[in-house]
Amino acid sequence: MPAPFIRAVAAPTLATIQQTGVTMKAMILHAAGEPLTLGELPQPVAGPGQVLVRIHASGVNPLDLKIAAGSAGHARMPLPAVLGIDMAGQVEAVGPGVSGFAPGDRVFGMTGGVGGVQGSLAEYAAVDADLLAHAPRTMSLREAAVLPLVFITAWEGLVDRARIEPGQSVLVQGGAGGVGRAALQLALARGARVSATGRAAQREQIEQLGARFVEQAEGGDFDIVYDTLGGAVLDASFKAVRQYGGHVVSCLGWGNHGLAPLSFRAATYSGVFTLLPLLTGHGRAAHGAILREATRLADAGQLSVRLDPQHFALADANAAHAHLAAGKAAGKVVIDLV
Repeated sequence: MPAPFIRAVAAPTLATIQQTGVTMKAMILHAAGEPLTLGELPQPVAGPGQVLVRIHASGVNPLDLKIAAGSAGHARMPLPAVLGIDMAGQVEAVGPGVSGFAPGDRVFGMTGGVGGVQGSLAEYAAVDADLLAHAPRTMSLREAAVLPLVFITAWEGLVDRARIEPGQSVLVQGGAGGVGRAALQLALARGARVSATGRAAQREQIEQLGARFVEQAEGGDFDIVYDTLGGAVLDASFKAVRQYGGHVVSCLGWGNHGLAPLSFRAATYSGVFTLLPLLTGHGRAAHGAILREATRLADAGQLSVRLDPQHFALADANAAHAHLAAGKAAGKVVIDLV
C-alpha cells in the first residue's frame, strides 16, 4: 500500500519566498524524472522564527532520489523545486523572535526538500529555527550534514515509540544502513544489548560499532526489533520479538503485512514517519530537540557517521544522485557547497 499523500500547510514555494534582491546558485528540479539544472534564485531572508543559513553541505538520502523521480507520493514537491532534505552550514542572520542562534554558529538540520519547503541544494536557505541544532564540535559540517534524517528516524523509533530502556535486547534490521547505523549506536548509548543484521561483508562494520552481528533475524526474544528495510524483513521481525510486551518498530512499514504472528506473541507495533513535521508544520521543535541529543552523543564519542569518499560540488548533484542510485556509495553521500 502506498504511503498517504499529506498536503503541506503554510509552506513557502520558490515563488513566494521572501527575497533580498540578491541571487544565489541552486540546483532546480523543473520536471519529475528530469535532471536537476544549475540556476540562480533570489536569496531568501530570515523571516519571523527563521534562521538564514549559508549551506556548506547537503546530505543525500535515497528519498531525495525518489522525490526527483516523482515516485514519492508521500513527499511531493511543487515544481520548480530545490531538493535536499538534510544540511549543515553557518548562520548568516536570525529573524525576529529567534533565540539560541547567532551569526557564525555552525548548525545542522532536516530542513526542507519536501512539501514545498526549499531544500539544501542551494547556497542559502531561510530555515525554521525549530528544525535546527548546533552542529557537533567533534564533526565536520560534511559529517553533520548526513545525520539529521537518519538520527531523527532512529530516535523516533527507539525512544519515542519503543521507549527503549537500559538492559533491553534490541535487534536492528539493516545495521549498516543509514538509519540502521544511527539506531544501533543510539541503542548502545541508551544501555541496550544490541544485535544487528546485515550482509556478511558488513560484519566488521557492525561489530566495530559494538553490536553483535547476525545475518538474519534469529530467535524470538528481542525486547525491541527496529526494521529499516520493510517487506519480508518486517514480516520476519514480527517473529523475532519476544512474547508479552515485545515491540516492533519500522520506518518502512508501507506494504501489506499479516499481523497474526505479532498478535500471537502479545507484542506491539509502531510505524515512524519522520517527514510529518515538515509536511504539516506541526511538531517541528521536537526535531530540533532530537538533534541536540545527536550533538550531545557525537561530542561524547557515542555517535559517528560513515561518509562515501567521493566529493561532489553543487553542480555535480546529478552525478551524486546517480552514484547513490547505482549502489556504489561506501557510506553517506555528501554534496559540498563551500
